[in-house]
Amino acid sequence: MGSLLLLLLTHATTAFADDDRVSAARNERELLVGARFTINPESGQLTSTLQTGNEAASATEDPNQYMADTHCRADGPDTVDPGCLALTCPPNGMSGQDGTPVIWKEAPKAITNPGWTDWTPVTGPTCLYGPEPQDVLANIAARILTDFRQLPINPGTLQAQPFPNTLIGGPTNFYTTTTEQPFDLTILGQHIHLAATPTTHTYTYGDGQTLGPTPAPGYTLPDTAWLTQDTRTSHTYTTTGNYPITATTTFTGTYTVNNGPPLPINGTLNLTTPPKTIRVWKTETALVADTCEQNPKSWGCPGAEASPK
Repeated sequence: MGSLLLLLLTHATTAFADDDRVSAARNERELLVGARFTINPESGQLTSTLQTGNEAASATEDPNQYMADTHCRADGPDTVDPGCLALTCPPNGMSGQDGTPVIWKEAPKAITNPGWTDWTPVTGPTCLYGPEPQDVLANIAARILTDFRQLPINPGTLQAQPFPNTLIGGPTNFYTTTTEQPFDLTILGQHIHLAATPTTHTYTYGDGQTLGPTPAPGYTLPDTAWLTQDTRTSHTYTTTGNYPITATTTFTGTYTVNNGPPLPINGTLNLTTPPKTIRVWKTETALVADTCEQNPKSWGCPGAEASPK
């Protein structure tokens, strides 16, 4: 049935070297993904910082690590599941290759030398296809970030309230509409289900001010609250003018191989919305004697040019 395949997707809880990379060489028994654990000050959630080169992204931390066992061990290294060994995988429809049954196991990352249990969402074995099944997962891990960054992920839209005109000195509410997006791919003859998840957002207000990265996507306000209520993502302009506004969303990703557990993609994707122009106006007040119906040329009426003296 082939050699034992151990694929450990785990995040180190201790300090790690400056040059953290995914290890995905052929015939390696483990694939380790480095991370730092932090508490997000805005959401209060435990997160990890995934590293790739000089990039960093915050993603919700999976407390488990995973192992794909080609020997289908039931209770440890010396016990083989006879029911698994009796099963075969149907030939791959594209390559015609026979598959190798694997049982996915999980264990808490926080425990050294843990006892492995079956990953419960899947009952029984799944299949890996290839002449060397121990290489399949490592080879996919080595290229998954490139595939992730080539997907047609929708950056969403940036919305403002009010828009396209707002007032100087009052809060303008901004929010994004992006959501998690699923994709189904075929990579190296395996079915890959990939989920792209928006994790942080950076708002560029066009006047030299930005907000973020922040996990807050913002939210809509009722019309009566536009110019009076501050939100976590609102902004107050101090000068009039026309300003280009954008939102940049950082996406993290997970992927499954042939219906296995969700494995983290060690890298991120930044997507920016097309720029919009918001016009910032100022207001003036004055006492007038007539309504616009009584005197269409009265100050403040459409077509009136001069302010009252």
